[in-house]
Amino acid sequence: MSKAEIVAELPQLSPDEHEEIRPKLAELGGHEWMDEADPLTDGEKALIEARLAAYEKDPQAGSSWAEVEARIRTRLKA
Repeated sequence: MSKAEIVAELPQLSPDEHEEIRPKLAELGGHEWMDEADPLTDGEKALIEARLAAYEKDPQAGSSWAEVEARIRTRLKA
């Protein structure tokens, strides 16, 4: 799985899954877990940081995958 695929999947994780992976990322330390051949841009880093901050501020604020999927399917039918 590529970094881009992993980053694309992050918003789909449940709050429990976020809590599960956070210690693993901390264990890996700093940026050692990142693929040096395909580093994140400054914009990607800022986006991830902003989304993480928003999640930490209000973990219940997002939509579930079922809700998002339903909205997408409704738009595709229109």
